[in-house]
Amino acid sequence: MRTIYNILFTIGFLLSFPYYFFRLWRRGGWREGFRERFGIYSARVKQALTNRRIVWIHAVSVGEVNLATLLVRALEPRLPTLKFVVSTTTTTGMAELRRKLPLIVEKVYYPIDRRPWVRRAFGILNPEVLILIEAELWPNALWQARRRRVPVILANARISDRSFPRYRRAGFLFRDLFQGLEAVSAQSERDRDRLVQLGCRADVVHPVGSLKFEPSIAGDTRPLDVPKLLRQAGMPDNARVLLAGSTHDGEEAALADIFSRLRKKHPDLYLVLVPRHFERARSIGSQLSRRSMRYVYRSEVNFAAEPEPGSSECLLVNSTGELRFFYPHAHVVFIGKSLHGVGGQNPIEPAAAGRAIVFGPNMQNFPDIAPRFLEADAAIQVRNAAQLERTLDDLLSDPARCETLGRNAQQVVDSNRGALDRNVAMILDVLKDHGIV
Repeated sequence: MRTIYNILFTIGFLLSFPYYFFRLWRRGGWREGFRERFGIYSARVKQALTNRRIVWIHAVSVGEVNLATLLVRALEPRLPTLKFVVSTTTTTGMAELRRKLPLIVEKVYYPIDRRPWVRRAFGILNPEVLILIEAELWPNALWQARRRRVPVILANARISDRSFPRYRRAGFLFRDLFQGLEAVSAQSERDRDRLVQLGCRADVVHPVGSLKFEPSIAGDTRPLDVPKLLRQAGMPDNARVLLAGSTHDGEEAALADIFSRLRKKHPDLYLVLVPRHFERARSIGSQLSRRSMRYVYRSEVNFAAEPEPGSSECLLVNSTGELRFFYPHAHVVFIGKSLHGVGGQNPIEPAAAGRAIVFGPNMQNFPDIAPRFLEADAAIQVRNAAQLERTLDDLLSDPARCETLGRNAQQVVDSNRGALDRNVAMILDVLKDHGIV
């Protein structure tokens, strides 16, 4: 089975490499750390890890990096003799790691799952334990961990409606991998049941709740001054902000059209667009220009110039890691990837800020979280763009309704916290059982 997998993976990688490289190139910053994707780490990394006992945490991209940051900050004081290495797959994830974690924590790229590259990475990093965030299971990495007797922990695990049937169809490959996991923290009872069906031992799966409800840890010494930024961008005085966070292709155009119509009834409305992938900003700007919208890029805001209130009606945020600073200053928040695209983005951060939340029909990535907000009258779900426009109009016309939604959303977040402590306890138990601490 391993030989067949490695042959097929190599063929698939060679065929997909042009597209893989194109995505790296489009996101920018691909040269730095490129060799690490093949398990080739610098002399500096090797030196930093020499004679150290390593806890390796892997976080795929920005969302998982935020959770990894929580774990590192919670575990470090309890494990002072161990060194933490956090890996990621994307350049945006790496940017967040460098911004949020101190220099003492080593940050590297995760190796592509080809046997010699994974073997080389394990040889250099030489971890005592491997902690995977959510459901990033690569066969060669898990086989290599087993060969080296490195316990593997899956933290904050979620098995989506899309991935569950895929894992079941590939049970001949993944069942053994799931069975080899040392400990798993599941986000819900449903995730626990699915994990056991996929091969996890029932006694190692613990439904502890979602880490996404835990308060995020800021990596910035100085938070972004959003009111000043908006003034310098040309937002009119006393404007109300419609914030669209982590939007995907197609949603920006829909929101721009909705915004233009809403402005006729609500002239004090100001739009802030934060695309999930900042490299799309120029394309989005072209769409706004075709609609004759007056907008400004976040990167082009001049803090030294005299503000011109009313000079723009939209701020297009072409930066990363700043979305959370905007939430407390929004009147209404639209959750991206829920109207166009599949899966939705995380509604918890705007909820923690006490904002009125609206999302579309596609929240498949949060099958246990989104319903909690809906049941508690803490968010509104719409079926399409037309209903989104009517809902936004209603909320803008009813400030008391916005306050109620925001207050309820904050209560949902507060009542679901505690998963971090339970994850930390599970990880420490594994380390003790293996004599690592």
